[in-house]
Amino acid sequence: MPPAAVSSAPLTFDVFWRWLSEHRNCLLRVGTPEVMLMDHELAHWDFFDEDDGRAVVQCIVGKQLAGEVVIERSEVLFVQASPDLESPNSQAWNFECIGGSKTENFPLFSFLMSHGMEGTAGHSVLKH
Repeated sequence: MPPAAVSSAPLTFDVFWRWLSEHRNCLLRVGTPEVMLMDHELAHWDFFDEDDGRAVVQCIVGKQLAGEVVIERSEVLFVQASPDLESPNSQAWNFECIGGSKTENFPLFSFLMSHGMEGTAGHSVLKH
């Protein structure tokens, strides 16, 4: 089966967030339909939870905040993962946080990672 046809079963946001937090150096970009934060050799990523439960991703260059994405956990229905279609010969995977309703959903946020998940029960299709 060609890589473009491979995808994974949906993930819960909490499972994805735990995995993402352990792979912060593998993040290539994160964004919304309106804005995209790109990785850079001088940047590093920070992931944390606010007191109200929102998930935060920050791109920091040196000691300055370059940008951040704040995710309302309650708005994310599931996370869908698939190989990066823009670079089919790479090992990169796209993870989309899907929101909306169960009948009409849409991507709220996307994370491009240098690799997929591995060792997550039920998601053997995702490889490192």
